[in-house]
Amino acid sequence: MIMFGKKKQKPQIDKEQLELIQNAQKRIKQKKRLYAHFVVFLIGAVFLIVANTVLGIGKDTTFFGIDWFVYAILIWLFLFIYHLFNVFVTQKFMGTAWEQQQLDKLVAKQQERIEQLKQGFLKEETHMAKTQAYNEVQKLKKSNKASQLTIIVAAGEDNAIGKDNDLIWHLSNDLKRFKSLTSGHHIIMGRKTFESFPKPLPNRTHIVITRQNNYKVPDGVIVVNSLEDAIDAAKSDTQPFIIGGGEIYKQSINLVDKIELTRVHDTFEGADTFFPEIDTTTWKEIDRERHEKDEKHNHAFSFITYVRQ
Repeated sequence: MIMFGKKKQKPQIDKEQLELIQNAQKRIKQKKRLYAHFVVFLIGAVFLIVANTVLGIGKDTTFFGIDWFVYAILIWLFLFIYHLFNVFVTQKFMGTAWEQQQLDKLVAKQQERIEQLKQGFLKEETHMAKTQAYNEVQKLKKSNKASQLTIIVAAGEDNAIGKDNDLIWHLSNDLKRFKSLTSGHHIIMGRKTFESFPKPLPNRTHIVITRQNNYKVPDGVIVVNSLEDAIDAAKSDTQPFIIGGGEIYKQSINLVDKIELTRVHDTFEGADTFFPEIDTTTWKEIDRERHEKDEKHNHAFSFITYVRQ
């Protein structure tokens, strides 16, 4: 009857065990070589002594007053000590393991240096890419800008713009200018500003910002819940205007490209709505037209145009 059993497997020797065996074999060879040299040294030393004392070879030969065989013995002794040091010291501390350790250190330093160079290169490349991309975007914005968002406002010397949701002055030339500039464009406003009109202004698309749900407006008036949505709704217009009120001006002054300001040269007590201060480091005045007080205008005023620097 044939019995089937598990196949006998050969014992496996891992890498560390193999290295230990190889090192042991190497040490054995070194010790054998040391022993052989020691024997040769002894034989050579005995031969030199016999040759000198029994056979008289070199007995009368001296160097600096010392027999030549003493030099021979010293040379043999030097070679023996050198070999002894090489086997038990040099090979122990500067053997294969030491060489591998030094090699690993060198490789690690090289890898670290390569990584530093790569990181520096990537940073520079990223910076260049960002700079190039930024420049391209700016060029694209300048060449393909769809619209120029503009604030139009009338404000006193103290930046007052209204009281009780109404103007504090009546300047016919200012109203004419407002109509001339905004006609045919989108006008963006808050709910209270829209409600201050008796009816929607003709030949303009009204965009009203309100948080009220289901806010009722006439046909053709667009209702949105935020300034961002209002700007998006007017993106087809080459120059949409923001016309108030005070809170909408505050939200939009850092977003617009241009300010059309009617500066009323007077101060007004009791005003409850104000325009933000114009920072002249941000805004550059490019046009100014002054009008003095007359029979149709109770206040002197100036039409001023600012553009973002």
